[in-house]
Amino acid sequence: MGDTQNASKVGLITPTYWRDLERCALLCESVDRHVTRFARHYLIVADDDMRLFAKFRTDRRVVLPLSDLLPRWLKPLPKFLRRRSRRFWGSFRAAPVNGWHVQQFAKIAMASTMSEDRACMLDSEVVFFRPFDASVNFGQNNLSPLYFRPRTIVANAPLHAPWVHSCHRLLGLGRPRFPAHDFIGPVIYWDQTDVRAMTARIEAVTELEWLEALCRARSISEYMLYGYFVLNNADAMRRHRLTTKTLCSTYWDTEPLDETAIEHMLRTAGRDQPAFLVQSFSNTPVSRIRAVLHRLQDDAAEPLAPLAPQMDLAPADELR
Repeated sequence: MGDTQNASKVGLITPTYWRDLERCALLCESVDRHVTRFARHYLIVADDDMRLFAKFRTDRRVVLPLSDLLPRWLKPLPKFLRRRSRRFWGSFRAAPVNGWHVQQFAKIAMASTMSEDRACMLDSEVVFFRPFDASVNFGQNNLSPLYFRPRTIVANAPLHAPWVHSCHRLLGLGRPRFPAHDFIGPVIYWDQTDVRAMTARIEAVTELEWLEALCRARSISEYMLYGYFVLNNADAMRRHRLTTKTLCSTYWDTEPLDETAIEHMLRTAGRDQPAFLVQSFSNTPVSRIRAVLHRLQDDAAEPLAPLAPQMDLAPADELR
């Protein structure tokens, strides 16, 4: 994993927790095997999970406690206050938020403060199965890729529509238009300059510290916030290029996959997809995924063809 000029600019970020320990182990192994030209991989975990994840530390992987990234006024609540095994963090400034919210806050805080210029967000369930140059997506113009699915969110979408409304309120963008864009994915790039500009914008609009504003909003998506901020900021757009191409083949259904289905997923992944993801709520055993990876190791390790240039699909004014 030789460093290059671009390598020092890319940091990988993965918030995770104890239930995803096995999946995170597989992610880390796959990063070590296949991913090049990045500076560090940051794992972010609850303070009392540090002991479980300490074994993943390497010279290029840092394990950080959430307390390093959260303000002192936001604290984990006692375990007996958990509901449906979900952990909550509380304060005197807003209603309690759960671990899913806190992971979003951690991504923003980490991307704002780390020494690298770009962040590559990786879900715990992501597995790289082909070689991947983490800097290749910037291309000759050194632009950060902004992944999105244009006009896919309808006005009555139960989760995504409230996230769109919340983003527009927090960023002072007025009423959103539907169908709206979706910026969510399992492998997402952020530019540090624009993460900082996004939080500054939230603070200017809400007159609150950005994290307090997000706690109060509750119905949020960090990827939607970043996407809508960039799309509606001319300076930020000059540092990005829009793309609908995802780097990760995904399985989102609830039925567990058998080995045949996993193998089919890998064999049919696009040549510009170095990773795949099987959602944890499908209850597909990690051992089953490992078995397929082991069997296909020689095939899956074939070098990836260079990523095709991904240009803006339309002028930004037409997409707002």
